[in-house]
Amino acid sequence: MTRQTLSISLSVLAFAASGALAQDSQESGADIAAETREALEETRGGDAPQQQEAAAPQDGQASTPDGAAGQGAQAGTTGTPAGSAAQPETLRMLEQSGAQPVEAQQGASSTPTSTSEDTTDSSGQSAADAGPPRDAPPTPEAIEAVTYEGGPLPDGQSALTVKTQILLDRAAISPGIIDGWKGGMSESAIAAFETREGFEVDGQLDSQVWEALNAQEQAPMMQSYTITEEDASGLSEPLPDDYAKLAELDRLGYTSVAEKLAERFHMDQGFLESLNANASLQPGETITVVDPGPRLETKVARIEVRKQTSRLAGFDENGKMILNYPVTIGSAQTPSPSGTVEVVAVAMDPTYTYNPDLNFQQGDNDEVLTLPPGPNGPVGSVWIDLSKPTYGLHGTSDPDSLFNAASHGCVRMTNWDAEELAHLVSDGVTVEFVE
Repeated sequence: MTRQTLSISLSVLAFAASGALAQDSQESGADIAAETREALEETRGGDAPQQQEAAAPQDGQASTPDGAAGQGAQAGTTGTPAGSAAQPETLRMLEQSGAQPVEAQQGASSTPTSTSEDTTDSSGQSAADAGPPRDAPPTPEAIEAVTYEGGPLPDGQSALTVKTQILLDRAAISPGIIDGWKGGMSESAIAAFETREGFEVDGQLDSQVWEALNAQEQAPMMQSYTITEEDASGLSEPLPDDYAKLAELDRLGYTSVAEKLAERFHMDQGFLESLNANASLQPGETITVVDPGPRLETKVARIEVRKQTSRLAGFDENGKMILNYPVTIGSAQTPSPSGTVEVVAVAMDPTYTYNPDLNFQQGDNDEVLTLPPGPNGPVGSVWIDLSKPTYGLHGTSDPDSLFNAASHGCVRMTNWDAEELAHLVSDGVTVEFVE
């Protein structure tokens, strides 16, 4: 059975646009990286990798906004499996759109969706945190040729950091956006990899980490890609911030070919453009992009949202960590849930319902608004509904904000990580929020 694309209306019932609007963080990427190391050192237990995976809130935690869907139907209504654990509101919205809860959707894998963002900091930090800029970004040739000669990742942007980020991404340990900048998000990804492999955890590149990342014969880091007519179609005009104006549109899509392709290849838009400085990014043109490798196929049996380290970890049925993503979680004012919940439904390309009486106040908007679907919508390209009403795991239009912002409670991740996870979960998968 082929998984179908879903479009549901996410009616945020408790806080805000399921993390649609980022709140300024009081901590820098460097601060979070330091806390990540401390948390990892305090919680890492046992000598076996599986013991560490199960016990160490290494780098993973997520934030859950409050945007589950509508109000109404009961489990077992027409179009949904009897006994579904999905929230009644979610069931109603799924039924209206012809979608089904997760338990009815599992089966064949779906075509990878392309997503992208226009950010410049895959390491989850501001330009000020990133260190002194280089005179020029690393070239594709330098990225392919670079080898590890000892010490931590160099400051600023470097070929070594690009290669490390790509290898981590291929190992299903997401560095966020690939851009070659050293920072807190790359450090947290290395820490996650160290934890999974059973290494001493400090979040720093060393010979052991490098050898493990390169243990198998690696395909080239970069690849050539010819832009198609489809890549240049369906683009949106520059999107306004005002929700009332957004609600008048048909779709909240990518606003440029560069943004669209950057997300497809897990890249920072500025990095993609700098690699192809002389390109016009028009159909028929061949450009250089990252090769992040194939999408993971192993099913996820359990998820941990690790609040101390702002990362989400996924485990297989044997308890082995198979994936780990950077996430944004709730703030002290709008916290993410605690305890354990379950996945109950998945919506691809969801719409979003803004209700100022139940959510935050966005601008001068005081009426209920339905925002159209699209990767640049408040919940990005994916919504994974949880059994706690109004909370979910979802994408974002602003992936470079993951380490510098807080959500309104939901767990926000890059669109591409959210899409991968959506195809690996099933109804009943537990999601534990680890303090």
